[in-house]
Amino acid sequence: MSGRRVSVPSLLGPDAVAARPPRRNEGAGRRFLFAVPPLTGHVNPTVAVAAELGRRGHKVAWVGQRAFLEPLLRRGSQIFTAEDAAFAERLERARLEWLGLRGPAALRFLWEEFIVPLGHAMMPGVEAAVKRFRPDVVVSDQQVLAAPVVARLRGVPWATSATTSAEFTRPLAGMPLVEEWVRERIGDFQLDHGIEDLIDLRFSDHLVLAFSTSALIGDTSFFPDHFAFVGPALRRPSAGDFPWAWLDEGGGRPTVLVSLGTIDGPAGERFFRTAADAVRGMDVRAVFVAPPGTVPDPPPNVLVREHVPQLTLLKRMSAVVCHGGHNTVCEALADGLPLVVAPIRGDQPVIARQVEAAGAGITVRYGRARAAELRAALETVLERDSYRDAAARVSESFAAAGGAAHAADRLEKLT
Repeated sequence: MSGRRVSVPSLLGPDAVAARPPRRNEGAGRRFLFAVPPLTGHVNPTVAVAAELGRRGHKVAWVGQRAFLEPLLRRGSQIFTAEDAAFAERLERARLEWLGLRGPAALRFLWEEFIVPLGHAMMPGVEAAVKRFRPDVVVSDQQVLAAPVVARLRGVPWATSATTSAEFTRPLAGMPLVEEWVRERIGDFQLDHGIEDLIDLRFSDHLVLAFSTSALIGDTSFFPDHFAFVGPALRRPSAGDFPWAWLDEGGGRPTVLVSLGTIDGPAGERFFRTAADAVRGMDVRAVFVAPPGTVPDPPPNVLVREHVPQLTLLKRMSAVVCHGGHNTVCEALADGLPLVVAPIRGDQPVIARQVEAAGAGITVRYGRARAAELRAALETVLERDSYRDAAARVSESFAAAGGAAHAADRLEKLT
């Protein structure tokens, strides 16, 4: 893992805390520019925060891939395009290749083939958006390196949108060479664009919005004051298109949601089939969020739907089986639902460990899970009160943290 050796300040080192920029534009109508990657889970929490800012009379704009963002945002949202045709063309191929990787190989691929190239591809668009929109604050996802670089070059206050709690546990602490390699990639990106005063672009020195709390992450008391643990920023639930009568026909039986987010491919199909075998004969009703044909012959107590109104549906569930995606985990815990987590890659093993440490769920093996193992885990979280009690404690912590409203409060204080 060679390359230019650079020194990036530690997350909690003395250089991590900077003086808050002077306040400006004290009245309503400030401008907030959200920079997001083409990843649904990274966009969803920011939509709720942006909506709250809009309700307060502020102007909000987005910068990213227009075709990706338009279906996720309110109609008429202001979007500045920041993409490169060559990068966009190979993005789907890169995603499919990444799905086949695990561990350090997946991490290296993520940085070399996605995060760093995305940063370079977005630089011109982000620069144009900042010039045209003139934001008072730039809000940047942790995987968008371009936005904090542009903000630093132009002297604009910027905030980090941390849509996963994994980075707050230093997941690579046990692999110091890998951790340093990641920091070198971040440092090299800044040097490539004329910044020599290097910082870790994943953590703003003005404000870090973490969409979780200590009830899931663990002790957060040692983080600097500009780290705001606001809890999940949930979008407004929608009734959506769903056969609610099918749930009612269950006669009060426990209900389970099984979802792998946007994960697909042969491994995902295998997991869904295993999950179908696991719930076959159980006294539950299970909703699988999966493409048509994933489970060729589902048992009578399983309903397979490609899309569901998840936030509304969760209020009718008793437990959730998922891959450990931060959004799904937090949405489930916000409703006090215990989990069975089958982590695959990236931050998911970290999130799964957090769920177990909180006492709110059980981890199973994604690639090697057998129906009996999955059934036993699901029966345990459904039958033992301790798991539901732990999930309820996390839910109370999330509610107290303030979510989108607290995030909007902190963003307003930057202007």
